[in-house]
Amino acid sequence: MDAIIESLNGFSSFLVYFGFSIGLFLVFKILYTLITPHDEWQLLKEQRNTSAALGLGGALIGFAIALAGAASNSVSILDYAIWAIIALVAQLIAFALVRFVLMPKLVERIENDEISAGIILASMSIAVGLINAACMSY
Repeated sequence: MDAIIESLNGFSSFLVYFGFSIGLFLVFKILYTLITPHDEWQLLKEQRNTSAALGLGGALIGFAIALAGAASNSVSILDYAIWAIIALVAQLIAFALVRFVLMPKLVERIENDEISAGIILASMSIAVGLINAACMSY
């Protein structure tokens, strides 16, 4: 019984980190969809655009991976917040890198539902999330 009670001592910290993570995740989703010139939700809901789903899904997964790295390596909620914001910026930069450097016609290709464009965007977002998470170790 003592082991259970001892294990649950960290439950309040879990709630704080998890709640903060969900909030950051929603902020990222809002910011990401604001900076992309195409309307992901319209493309997903009305046009069933697979490329847009891949790109947005990859961005969300990449950010979640980075958040996981920040949470597991942080020493306080403030430390976590700082690294989570760094992760958020890195993920937005990943989109800009794909859009302006690797694939200048990215937006047009996603709007035309070119699956390869969605895969590249998703892959870059997930790769940046993984690198981001790995670099957040002390």
